[in-house]
Amino acid sequence: MTDINSWVARNLQGTWFHDLQLGLLAEAGDMFNSGPSHAGARNHNGQNFGQLLSPYANEPMLNQLVLNLSKPVDDVGGGYGLGFTIQALYGSDARIYQIAGIDDRIMNTQNAFALTQAHLDVHMPWLSKEGLDGQMGILMAPMGVEVLDPTQRAFYTLANTSEFSVPFEHVGLYFQQHINSHYQIMYGLDAGNQVSFGRGNNNGRPDGYFGFSGTPSDTVTFTGLFRVGPEDAWRALGRHQAHDAQRYWYDLNASWKANSQWTFTGELNHVYDEGLHDNSWSAVAWAAYHFTPTVTFNARGEVYRDQNGALVAQYPGNTSYMRAILGLPNNSYGNGATTYGDLSFNMVWRPTVPHVAILQLRPEIRFDRALNNTRPFADFTHRDRILVGGDVTVGF
Repeated sequence: MTDINSWVARNLQGTWFHDLQLGLLAEAGDMFNSGPSHAGARNHNGQNFGQLLSPYANEPMLNQLVLNLSKPVDDVGGGYGLGFTIQALYGSDARIYQIAGIDDRIMNTQNAFALTQAHLDVHMPWLSKEGLDGQMGILMAPMGVEVLDPTQRAFYTLANTSEFSVPFEHVGLYFQQHINSHYQIMYGLDAGNQVSFGRGNNNGRPDGYFGFSGTPSDTVTFTGLFRVGPEDAWRALGRHQAHDAQRYWYDLNASWKANSQWTFTGELNHVYDEGLHDNSWSAVAWAAYHFTPTVTFNARGEVYRDQNGALVAQYPGNTSYMRAILGLPNNSYGNGATTYGDLSFNMVWRPTVPHVAILQLRPEIRFDRALNNTRPFADFTHRDRILVGGDVTVGF
């Protein structure tokens, strides 16, 4: 894609499209399970329980093949700015990162399609010197630490918090009001987590965000967000209860770059759902040691409490996850009230390769354990599990 972007820069110099960027990213990975489930058992098809983006044990997966077209926000006069992003994904991750009513019925195979971003970005010189930024369209959820882009998160696997206690995508409007160069207020309105409008909505009610973020120094950043609105499907709860039952999400995270080698990140999260009558509480901590400019070692530890067992689940079918969001029949299953603990270690190697924007290799080992007396792993026979594997990402 370098040649295409260079051609754009040369031939569209002086126009609004001079910095148009086209990118291609591919990610593939596999996690081997110390006690995988077996075909015919209750937990069937060799699933890694509680893993949405790496669900299949001992089976290589094409997680992502991503095409991204973006235009950074540029001045259009009067202090206003305009830009856009369009991103399409093909692969196994698309089964989870879909929006009902938009792309959830295009494919029902293990590798599916998802329009993960399609938004207009604006800057308005309003209310403060730094102004107001806004995005409207199909948007990645702003809550949480670990994101879909494998080059922007430390691990191949995700923490339970990232999979079950933060939303993924929205159709809506987000705004960031800059108080000054260090702090901003964040707010927005959307159709719900991974739903759109009309038949693509599971309860017909909107949801909203409010929070703040800041960079009080060159070494510290933080974000605190509160989200509220109905998220449960009327097909599962009935229309009246689905309309009225609220889900409350709270997430606070911060990162500290201690020196040139060490970076520490922490996240606290709480979710309460009135319709499911369930709570989750969790804490996650990351430590990154930058060994060389191309090699980083990471550690992640988490404690996650699913009070009544309605949040953590496995979705073995290709369409199970999206059908569950809409309240349609699906073959998902959970483990009941459980406190989960997990500890992960990996190495990230990003060698410099000519004509390749990024090459990333991440070998990983992960230890999971039920901290109370439940057995969520290996067909509900073990409290413990070890996952070993990793992923490779190539970008152009």
